[in-house]
Amino acid sequence: MATIVVAFGGNALGNNVKEQLENAKIAAKSVADLIEGGHNVIIAHGNGPQVGVIKKLMDAGDFVKPMPECTAMSQGYIGYHISQSICNEFVMRGIKKEVATVLTQVVVSKDDPAFSNPTKPIGNYFNEADAKKLMTETGQKYVDDAGRGWRLVVPSPMPMDICEKHTIKLLVDNGTIVIACGGGGMPVLNENGVLRGIDAVIDKDFSAAKLAELISADCLFILTAVDQVKINFGKPDEKPLDKINIAQAMQYITEGHFAPGSMLPKVEAAVGFVKSGKDKKAIIGSLEKAAQSIKGECGTTITA
Repeated sequence: MATIVVAFGGNALGNNVKEQLENAKIAAKSVADLIEGGHNVIIAHGNGPQVGVIKKLMDAGDFVKPMPECTAMSQGYIGYHISQSICNEFVMRGIKKEVATVLTQVVVSKDDPAFSNPTKPIGNYFNEADAKKLMTETGQKYVDDAGRGWRLVVPSPMPMDICEKHTIKLLVDNGTIVIACGGGGMPVLNENGVLRGIDAVIDKDFSAAKLAELISADCLFILTAVDQVKINFGKPDEKPLDKINIAQAMQYITEGHFAPGSMLPKVEAAVGFVKSGKDKKAIIGSLEKAAQSIKGECGTTITA
């Protein structure tokens, strides 16, 4: 039996409640497939579109909510949708497993260079003209997000520790399906044992990798909209990658094959997890083929 941390993006969940409920049902089927394959499963998820909407709504009201509070709100309602969908799928399949959503605080460093260089895209997509107008009006930074449109960017520090790691491990060891590190987790500073939230958004792939490391998971599975990682993406000599090692992954990163804010953090997070211990592996692939990817039949597998 393998313990697998599965990370899927907020964009994959959809842009409204109806879409999110439908997509959560799809995710639940893949999770149930993994459970029936005899695996323990922990789910981490993104919140890029959702936390941006929450932030916008909160700022438009009479009270402004910092990013940690917005992330906590997204963890709650996204966790509710995923948990309910998994429970319903389990009932249909006769699987007797508990599902729990754990609000997760992730420790970052106040000295992380990300705080002086915002890079994490959140919220809705805009065209270039509208984005530049918003930058002038708000003083916030917007960037082109992998050719899909312009989005607000906020600081994205690296995760150093996860406050609830022991609780999550306890639940997993008792067979519970855990949903954790939603939206990368609420970023907090640990100041001599006292926790304090800080305005930022942590990349969910890096948080998922850190969680997988801390609970001694066997595999990190990062879900994408494509079946495999590719080099020379979108070019005539595009090539899918089946199995690569750390050295090959680092070479492709150096050569600039992976787009920042898109495939690059996924590959970097995968490499970081594989480096964390002996016999670790990471897989990058599509949600619909999760069970096949775990078996090595598709997806991109990264090993030492």
